[in-house]
Amino acid sequence: MATKKVLVVFGATGAQGGSVVKAILGDSKMRDSWTVRGVTRDVSKPSAKALESQGAETVAADLNDVASVKAAIKGAYAVFGVTNYWEKADEHVEMAQGKAMADAAKETGVQHFVWSSLLDVTKLSNGVLSKVAHFDSKAHIEEYIRSTGIPATFFLPGFYMSNLPGGMMRQLPPNNDWTLGLPVPTTTKVPLLATVDDTGKFVKGILLNREKTLGKRIYGATDYYTLAQLVEQFKETFPEAGKTAKAVELPHEVFKNILMGTGMPEKGAEELLQNMRLLNEFGYYGGADLKESLSILVDKPTTWVEFIKSPNAKAFADLK
Repeated sequence: MATKKVLVVFGATGAQGGSVVKAILGDSKMRDSWTVRGVTRDVSKPSAKALESQGAETVAADLNDVASVKAAIKGAYAVFGVTNYWEKADEHVEMAQGKAMADAAKETGVQHFVWSSLLDVTKLSNGVLSKVAHFDSKAHIEEYIRSTGIPATFFLPGFYMSNLPGGMMRQLPPNNDWTLGLPVPTTTKVPLLATVDDTGKFVKGILLNREKTLGKRIYGATDYYTLAQLVEQFKETFPEAGKTAKAVELPHEVFKNILMGTGMPEKGAEELLQNMRLLNEFGYYGGADLKESLSILVDKPTTWVEFIKSPNAKAFADLK
């Protein structure tokens, strides 16, 4: 039997990485030709043990420790690289982590590096939105990866569906109406991703279509939905709870003050405001079409209605 290819998955206990592990090891055909090495900081924690029970090998590495990153990647055919900007909220830390993975991949001869990227919002907006560091920083890593010449594909996750139930869409006083309040018009289009369920579906599609996707951006989203559509489908799914549900456009300062009221510093609140403005003013993906990205999928992506009825939409669990 031919030797299996090794896929190294960084952030293997997180939402994106965990989804990749599950998609590969949950598919008998993929299991026949791939082994998965999940990278996590602590291989003794329950989430790492859960990976092992799915059939993954686990290895300890820290993205801030270049030698451990290199050791984790050694012998890999493909790598899924992802970083968590919000852990330190520092683009310099994120850039160093991304470079560590890319350099190690180049040095060890990785044949397919899949980078979890985002757009350069400063560039896309011609400097109008220059504070969305968690996007720009991933885009700068993408640029660096391209400059190294390693064979790579760039996966751009859409707006997380999981940010909505109980977060951006919640019950508000005085009447406890379910309200989706964002600082953009309700006609704004948002490309949605069921991160835990679907990241792996896109990465599987990328691995199966290496030649077709090398050097390309794959947009990880089921579809574009307007905010009004999201609420409309919520109402149809939960007629009782949704009776008074609504989408509202919040003034920019009101949105920022709500965030700062939760203890978020002004810098973070301005970053998230500009992130939301991106959706309306320039487009999350700069207006890119999703057709080509969806064409590589073997498994159907999760719709908004399927997501809100699933256990992953905890805040909606008991609604009728």
